[in-house]
Amino acid sequence: MTLTLLSQPAPLSSASSAIPHADSALRLSLHPVPNRRALVDGAWWPYSRNAAAELPGLIAAVDRLLDRVTLRIGVHGDTWQGLPRRIPARGRQIRISWSRHTDPRLITLSFDTGEAVVLLIIPSGTAAGAAKATLKLTGQDTADLTPDDIITLATLPSRPAAPPTLRTVTAGSSAD
Repeated sequence: MTLTLLSQPAPLSSASSAIPHADSALRLSLHPVPNRRALVDGAWWPYSRNAAAELPGLIAAVDRLLDRVTLRIGVHGDTWQGLPRRIPARGRQIRISWSRHTDPRLITLSFDTGEAVVLLIIPSGTAAGAAKATLKLTGQDTADLTPDDIITLATLPSRPAAPPTLRTVTAGSSAD
């Protein structure tokens, strides 16, 4: 399954389209209408943990998809390698702030409008099936779901397991 861009850039407002955005080259899923009850507005599956290599593409894609200007990114300091203080982007410098007290699975992009989006980071080594399921799920309304809930739901098998079969126990044998 290949994810593709599903809709044109939309503003972050309650009046914008509710069609999720997905960018296959960047492996990004973003719900264009943030639900302030939701903990995440989408997910991102970077190719590596190298911040200097991965963040410029994320910034460009989010700015384009949401028609916003990213001014700051907040991350967990131990999640990334080569974490710079600033990232250049379209004639400006994006400040990177980090902490060890935030959820390492989340990244926050703050915009010039004062709004922000929070993305669930799918580890780069994640199996394609689970990563794509997570991207798909976070493109939908995730209100009332924690990052743990999303990860659990995305990694469940697509069909339920077969019910256990009964074994016949004969005299002189055990059920174990």
